[in-house]
This record gives sequence, structure tokens and C-alpha cells, in this order.
Amino acid sequence: MGRNTRKRRTPLATKAIAASAALALGGGGLIWANFYASAHESNNQSWGGNQTKAATAQVATISCPDVQQKLTNVPSRARWGVAQELSNLDKQITEAYARLASTRQAQAGDPNFVQNAIVGPLKEKRAATIDRIRIDIQRVGGSFDNALAQLAACTTQTANQTTTGGNGGGQQQNGGQQQNGGQQQGGQQNNGGQQQGGQQQGNAGQNIGGQAGNGPVAADFVDITKVAPNVQAKPNKTGNASTGSFTTRCGVNANKNHNTDNVIVAPGVANGAHHLHDYVGNQKVNAFSSNQTFLQGGTSCQNRNDLSAYYWPVVRLQDGSQDFDQNKDGGGKEGNVGKILTPVQAQIKYVGSPASKVVAMPQFLRIITGDAKTTTNGLANANAHWSCTGFENKVQLTQQYPICPQGSQVVRTFAFQSCWDGKNVDSANHRTHVAFADPASGVCPNGFQAIPQLTMRLVYNINPPTIQNGQVKNAYAVDGFPEQLHKAATDHDDFISVTTGGLANRIANCVNSGRNCA
Repeated sequence: MGRNTRKRRTPLATKAIAASAALALGGGGLIWANFYASAHESNNQSWGGNQTKAATAQVATISCPDVQQKLTNVPSRARWGVAQELSNLDKQITEAYARLASTRQAQAGDPNFVQNAIVGPLKEKRAATIDRIRIDIQRVGGSFDNALAQLAACTTQTANQTTTGGNGGGQQQNGGQQQNGGQQQGGQQNNGGQQQGGQQQGNAGQNIGGQAGNGPVAADFVDITKVAPNVQAKPNKTGNASTGSFTTRCGVNANKNHNTDNVIVAPGVANGAHHLHDYVGNQKVNAFSSNQTFLQGGTSCQNRNDLSAYYWPVVRLQDGSQDFDQNKDGGGKEGNVGKILTPVQAQIKYVGSPASKVVAMPQFLRIITGDAKTTTNGLANANAHWSCTGFENKVQLTQQYPICPQGSQVVRTFAFQSCWDGKNVDSANHRTHVAFADPASGVCPNGFQAIPQLTMRLVYNINPPTIQNGQVKNAYAVDGFPEQLHKAATDHDDFISVTTGGLANRIANCVNSGRNCA
């Protein structure tokens, strides 16, 4: 439980991040040249616009250390209370970001406003919450690292800082920015008058792009036809490899089963995710669900023994349209706006290990892959993969959304952690009980054993966004925490394994025997 929580990034993700940096020297130079400001504004001075453009440099978002990632050893009796307090930390950041976004005029008149009125009070609230976490843990005899108190202080980021992968991440992308610095600077000089004009009209820095004012921006998109191939070969299979696959068909959430909860990270907290999820599989998953209710929840899967919960943040089209949650928590009230897009395909498949046989997944195993907070956490736990049909075997992107050619569809893929510690179905930070296999050999870390790897492939029909003069029109973006600015790298996926009738063993046996089952 005390292992380092930084995951070994998959080769695909590593290559995708490096490719983003390489775009600065390749065909993606236009994107980088257009992203030179530290804030962005809607071109129509109101929510509901469908274009974004550069404005003057200022604070774009609030960056707070992720306390949850550091909590690797929380006694089981304290976990519910700690989860409540961790949710309070998320709520505090959301409220502080809302205040940041609504006080741009005051910030322009007072250089100390953000520190004195937003970041300072936020630190005090966070310090009190972290202390309550300490009390919850010590009350049941657990140990608390007092160094966690230092995580109360937050900082601010300008928009150009968010393109480098957040705190402690994205070194490769930093390099790309440095190499293309002249190009960026040139763009800044060429468009300076346009920036000033936006300020003089009285809308200075009231948002940083996107229909709701919190992203995405032009730099978050790239023409996939101009990205060099970056997908690495898979590890060689050993003689003991498990080469089969098991596909479960659970639909695309056509019945619109949505909520803004996350029972894994915020049990008992309504709107604990602060963004909307699609759900397939188990049909009774919300903040107040339990293992017992999962067993009674019914399923959208054709295999009625598959009661597992598969859920992910929705993707929205930001063309000025609205959806049912425009004025609700987790939706428009928290910067998640636009038409919700239902995937046209949702493929859920379990695959084997190139290095060994697999053991069956334990009942109620919980796995989160990716990190919803990479904008401020950095890329250590990023596991986003964006591509287009016809390009999936060539290009996968982590830090940018693809602009697909006409006739090609947007694809999100997830490859979950495939190694389990053999004991725990969850962990305090929801990461240390599972791990990724070595990307070169496919071998699990010491103390872990291979389980069937859950993979998901979501396909969307999206008209390609266009970028002109630093503006992106008809953008699309994944839902997220409002301060994360809808960056592509924040994409993530959640899973709870719930099966009946011996299905977990059947999946493992199918994978181990080399068969392709459904």
C-alpha cells in the first residue's frame, strides 16, 4: 500500500506526448503558433459562442496538490470519512475557480486580488479539511504523514503553463515549446492589436476559451494527418502468453443513463465528479450505490451475468448548443456545456497478457485509468488515447484532440491496468492495488499478477473543428472538473467488476485458452 503512486506510462502514451512536442517542428506548427496567450475569450462575449481567441496573459486556472494521490494507507474504517473530506477539497477548488472566472475586472485592477481574495482563503479551507482527514485517520489508529499539511497551498497557472502538462509533467512538450518559441513569439506580435481590441471592448480575460469560458482552445486540437506515426509495436508474446479475448456488448448509453457522481472516489457525495458520466453495463450506479445494489442493478449488457459498471466522462460538441444540464451542477453551472454526444460504437473487450496466463478478476474490483486532473497534476498518471478511424494503428494522442479528415470518426480508447496485487479490490488512492505491466515485456511488477486487461473503444461522429487565426470553431471536448480546462489529457475511465454465474472465470479461461469469445 505504500508504493509510489506514479504509474509507468504506457509506450503509446509516452509516444503520444512526445508527438505533441514534435508537432512544433512539424505540420502542427500552426497550432502552436496560435497558442501564445495566457488567457482566451469567447468571440461573442457570452456563453454559447462557438469560437475562441487569444487575450492578454493572466491567471487561467488554480493548481492545487492532489491530496488523494498521497493517501496510500488509509484504514478501512476511515475511508468513508476521508472520501467525504477529499470531495470537500474538490468542491473548494471548484468554488475558487468559479470566483476566479467571475472576478476578471477586479483582477485587472488589483494585481494582488487573486492571492488575497481567492488563493489565500482557499489555502485556509484546505488546511482545515486536511486536518479533518488527519483526525479521521488517527481516530481509528492509523498513521498520518504530517507533511500532507503542506499540500494546503495552491498556486495559479497561466494558460501557456497548462500546455506543458501541469506541475511536474510534460517535459517533452516543454522542449517542443522551446524549439518553437520564435514561432510563438511571432504570432504574439502579429496579433497583438487584436488582443488589445478584445480588452477594450470590456470582455478582457473573462474566460479562457470554449463555450463556457474554461476551454478548450486552439492549441488543444491538431490535424491528425500532420502527426508523425507514434504507435509502438506491442511486446513479443512468450510461450505462456494468454492470447484470447472476450467481448461484452453493453450498448452505447442510448438510454442516456447519466449522472455527475463517482461512487469510487466520492461515495455518498452527490455531484462528486463535478462532470457528467455515460454509464453502460450496471444500471444502478450513483454516489449511494453499494456492492449489494450493484447485484440488483440490472445491466445493459447482452450477457445478463455482466453487471459490471463501465462509465466515462461524456464528450460534448461546443457549437453554441445546450443540453438538459445547462443550468445544473456538474453541467453548465460548472463549465460543462454543449450538446452531449452519444458514441456510435462502444466496444468493451478483455484481452490477455503477452507474458503470462491471467487470473480471474475479483468481485467488486475497482479500477480508474487515467487522471481527471492532469492539467494541474501533470502527466504521471495520464492514460488518454485519442485518434481517428483509419489512423488508430499509426497515431494516438494524449495531450490534444484530433481533427479528423472528412469521413473519419473520432476514437477514444482506454487500456486499463492489467496487474492486480492479489488482495485488495480498491485502495485509498484507488491506484496502488493495480498496476500497469512493463511496456516492453508485458510482465507485471513484483507482487502483482496478471488479470484480463479491460480495453474500451468509443467512436463518435463529429464534424471536424476548424482553426483560423488562433480561433477554434465547433470544438468538442471531454467533460471534466472546471479548473482542468477540458484538456484532452484529462480523459479517464472508471470500472467496477460485478459478475454472476461464474462469468469472471469464463472470461479468464477464454483469454488463457487463446479463444475469441463474446
